[in-house]
Amino acid sequence: MNIFVINSGSSSIKYQLISMPDAKVICTGMVDRIGLESSKIEYKAFLESGEVKRTEIKSLPDHASGLKAVADFLTDSEVGVISDPDQVHVVGHRVVHGGERFSKTQLITEEAKAKIMELFPLAPLHNPANYLGIEVAETIFRKVKQVAVFDTAFHQTMPEVAFRMAIPNEFYDKHGIRAYGFHGTSHKYVSEQAIEFLGKKDSKIITIHLGNGCSMAAIKNGKCIDSSMGLGPMNGLIMGTRTGDLDQSVIFHFVNQLGYSLDEVNTILNKKSGMLGLTGFSDMRDIRKLYNAGEKAAILAYDMYAYHIRKFIGSFAAVLNGLDAIVFTAGVGENDDLTRKLVCQNMDFLGIRLDEAKNETRQKGIQEINSTDSPVKVLVIPTNEELEIARQCFGLVNVY
Repeated sequence: MNIFVINSGSSSIKYQLISMPDAKVICTGMVDRIGLESSKIEYKAFLESGEVKRTEIKSLPDHASGLKAVADFLTDSEVGVISDPDQVHVVGHRVVHGGERFSKTQLITEEAKAKIMELFPLAPLHNPANYLGIEVAETIFRKVKQVAVFDTAFHQTMPEVAFRMAIPNEFYDKHGIRAYGFHGTSHKYVSEQAIEFLGKKDSKIITIHLGNGCSMAAIKNGKCIDSSMGLGPMNGLIMGTRTGDLDQSVIFHFVNQLGYSLDEVNTILNKKSGMLGLTGFSDMRDIRKLYNAGEKAAILAYDMYAYHIRKFIGSFAAVLNGLDAIVFTAGVGENDDLTRKLVCQNMDFLGIRLDEAKNETRQKGIQEINSTDSPVKVLVIPTNEELEIARQCFGLVNVY
């Protein structure tokens, strides 16, 4: 079964074509800078004759033209992997916010689309783009089942004591204001990998997803029981451009004392804060260079970044009443040994002891970087959200 996985952003489309159940990646790529004359299409296919890559710069005014360009590559006579769009059997879509309505993977119907639209206010930066990807895919892959996989679904096992907020009940009852958690597809994938690696189902694991967006999850026996993110994907850890946890008084101060509008405050907290606000850069590779050069702002930013992660490790270990492993994943978690080192410093009380030599030597696959005498495993596990989406799509469609 060929499953085409789409992750549609506001100005980009990430995609993979995966053969299931053997989980073989047939092609992968990205469309970036949609809406600009210099839009970029990246395409990589794994053919019998070998790997081929293509990059094209062209004007793509909208997502429809972007996905059409991808479909042209897929069916190209020289580098294509299928002869007709109908050779795709399922299109799997990443949808960021499923609210309380979607606790599992969902076959996309008109009713499901209407419910996804109703959730736009809960994820205004993400759900509209995800929805647009669905609409466009339906025009290109006309005879194909469309499936939605929700970032929030994995966190729906959180108990009420964890997801409720101490605000008047009517705001939860009428408007669904509560903590939902995000990056669930990634947390689910790496936690299952960790459980298999540990060889014990009755496990207590903390997964740490560190990319441009960052989140953590407390996972007991394979089920999420708490998450660092809440109603939207802004709070919790310090991120590339987002603040993480913030004293609410700051928002009132911005508005009432400094004269900013709420839209301006939203832009500041979502797009101009985090590591960008502290250093002028949002990419950890750039900040690492400044750190190595002794730049004080970068050193402080790294220390703050790690400090907040350690705080959540401590609180989640308390919630779990123990700890078997912590898992680093995503772009920063997998590749930045300095972040892992700073996070694991002074954590002896919790039984976290890092082997610095192992930490500095990255290997493929699951890597154990704790010392031999560490009671808690410290693991680096590459995430694969596209494969997880394909797996969930395959499992759902086989039921019908």
